[in-house]
Amino acid sequence: MTLPLSILDLATIGKEQTAAESLAGSVAMAQSAEELGYRRVWYAEHHNMSSIASSATSVLIAHVAAHTESIRLGAGGIMLPNHSPLTIAEQFGTLETLHPGRIDLGLGRAPGSDQNTMRALRRDPMAADSFPQDVLELQGYLTGPTRIQGVEATPGKGTNVPLYILGSSLFGARLAAQLGLPYAFASHFAPAALQDAVALYRREFHPSAQLDAPHVIAGVNVIAADSASEAQEMLRATKRARVSLFFGGGREFTDDEADMVLDSPQGQHVSQMMTYSAVGTPDVVLEYLDSFGRHADADELIVAHQSPGTAARLRSVELLAQAAGLVRA
Repeated sequence: MTLPLSILDLATIGKEQTAAESLAGSVAMAQSAEELGYRRVWYAEHHNMSSIASSATSVLIAHVAAHTESIRLGAGGIMLPNHSPLTIAEQFGTLETLHPGRIDLGLGRAPGSDQNTMRALRRDPMAADSFPQDVLELQGYLTGPTRIQGVEATPGKGTNVPLYILGSSLFGARLAAQLGLPYAFASHFAPAALQDAVALYRREFHPSAQLDAPHVIAGVNVIAADSASEAQEMLRATKRARVSLFFGGGREFTDDEADMVLDSPQGQHVSQMMTYSAVGTPDVVLEYLDSFGRHADADELIVAHQSPGTAARLRSVELLAQAAGLVRA
C-alpha cells in the first residue's frame, strides 16, 4: 500500500452494547491503530443517533488522547454551524495544548442531525450560509491574527491546529481550494461527486501558510476478515443495522424485516451509500484499496472499519495493517 492509511471511528453502539462499551472500544481501536502504524484516527459529530457515541467529539478526542501516546487524533468532523468558532477554537486549542502535535480539526457544514435536533441544538437554519466566514474566523483564533478585534482564544491562539475541509459536494472542494486547506471527501457514505470534487479541488488549489500543495483524503468502508464468507456476513449485518438507523424510527428491525427493506427500491439507498467498500480477506481488501486510491486521486485514505462488534472491528484494523505493511510504532 503506497498511500497512508487512517481510520474514521464512528464510535458505533452495537446491539446489546452500552455507550460506555462503545467508547471503551474507541480507546482500544486508537491504541491498536497507534501500535500498527495508522496515521490518524478521526471522530465525527453526530447527534440524536442511538447507535453513534461521538456526539461530544472534542471530549471523546481528549479521552482517547489521554490513553494513547503518539497517533494523531481529530474531528472528521466538527459541524461548525452547530457552534461558535470561538468555542471550537478554545476546545481544540486546549486539546493541542494538552497533546502537542497530535490534534487535527476537520470541519463540515452539515447539521449532523435531523430538523428537530437542529432546533434542540439552538442552531440557526441559515447558519450553513456563513460557513466560509466561520472557517476564517476560527482560523484567525488558532493562527492569528484574530478577525474579531479584542477577542482571542485561550487556549487556542498560536496553537496552529491544522484545519481540514470535509465535504461530499463541489462546494467543500472549492472552499478548500480557495483557502489552501486539505480536503477530505466523505465517499464512505456519499460517493456520487467524488471524482468531480477532487478534480475541482486540485485544479483550483491555491497554496497557503498551512499547505503548499493539494492534499486529498478519501473515505472508504472496509470489512477485512479471515474468510470471504465471514466478511460477506458482516457486510449484510452492517447494512441491516443501517436499515434500522435510517428507517426504523426508533425501533430495531428483525433480520428478515431488514432484508425485505434492503431488497426493495427504498433499500437501494443503503447499498448506494456503501458504493466504495472493500470487503473480504486482507489481500482482496488491499487490492480494492489500491484501486480505489487511484480512482479517487487520493493522497491518503481514511478507512471506516464497518465490521459489527468491537472485536470484529479490531480484527479488521489488524488484518488491513498487516496486509498493507504498515510499520508498527
